[in-house]
Amino acid sequence: MEYNNISLDFSILNRSMHKFYDLALSDTDLNAGQVTFLTILRENEGISLIDLAKICSFDKGTVSKAIQKLEELNYVYEEIKTDKRSKGIFLTSKAQDILAKLFLIKKKWFDYLSKDIDILELKTFLKVEKILVNRARKYLNINLEKDQIKFYGLQKSTLLDYPGKLASTIFTGGCNFCCPFCHNGDLVFIKEGIKEIAEEDILSFLKERKKILDGVCISGGEPLLQAGLKDFIIKVKELGLLVKLDTNGYYYDKLKELIDLKLIDYVAMDIKNSKEKYATTCGLKELDLTNIEKSITLLKSNVVDYEFRTTIVKEYHDTKDIENIGLWLNGADKYFLQSFKNSNEVINKNLNSHDIVTLNKYKNILSKYIKNVEIRGI
Repeated sequence: MEYNNISLDFSILNRSMHKFYDLALSDTDLNAGQVTFLTILRENEGISLIDLAKICSFDKGTVSKAIQKLEELNYVYEEIKTDKRSKGIFLTSKAQDILAKLFLIKKKWFDYLSKDIDILELKTFLKVEKILVNRARKYLNINLEKDQIKFYGLQKSTLLDYPGKLASTIFTGGCNFCCPFCHNGDLVFIKEGIKEIAEEDILSFLKERKKILDGVCISGGEPLLQAGLKDFIIKVKELGLLVKLDTNGYYYDKLKELIDLKLIDYVAMDIKNSKEKYATTCGLKELDLTNIEKSITLLKSNVVDYEFRTTIVKEYHDTKDIENIGLWLNGADKYFLQSFKNSNEVINKNLNSHDIVTLNKYKNILSKYIKNVEIRGI
């Protein structure tokens, strides 16, 4: 099965290397984790504990425990350096005797991994790998903006996403659901290759277009997962633009806060299915619907302009489901049946849509309970 997960890739490399080292060191009292410290000390003998921690990108406590263990095994010792201001870590004769073997093990593992790889490709990989490592080191030493919102898509203009308005649609990444029919699979799984759009670039674009656009649609993924959403919307509102939020309604408290602060002008809430089949339709084994129901009640109270909508999929929705959805949303103002469309971005590509006859039948059922029912996507 193909996958694109750099975290998993590096985890496999690391675990496989440790297994190789442990086997190669089975006739010694060392393990794979200790090799790193001994080989670094070979080239930096007398280094302080703090500096060793920096090189290895470990916290001081972890390195201290490792060095203590190596001292117990008689591979290293600590000694006050000549400047008498700090201790240095030095290798014992026992360590010196085994270091040649350790470097040979490292070389053997590298030769195994790089066998049959073109030398130019290998040099390119090592260069890129070094860049990734250096960036990872920097990450450990900086304070990232905790509330920086993440965007992974921008539709510059649309007349479809915000009813009656010319808008731009921006897409956030990440979702707490995994709906098989979701047409934004890349935004759910946030694959490594997906390009991030900086918040300042989004705001700069909106500032340039604010005299043309009526509003902004914030979609996903699930936008309410983003810690910086509120602050971003405040900046959008300062541009004089309307804000529409697409949400699955699970994060009721965050939704209510944005509505109470009058930061959103329109909410489109997905209703995945009837209560009985909700979890399955979301791609989950189970799901507490408490917050979903609270969000439905909140929107039905008309505190903000809103719509409910359901993507209708042949494998998930039948007449009984539609009847139960109608009973659940009884008294709602607007509801849209969205016909499922298959594409390369859909999570499960083996799904099908209902025909227009069935969709009109569902519309008639729902019209008994909801004031305005329409069909989209036909």
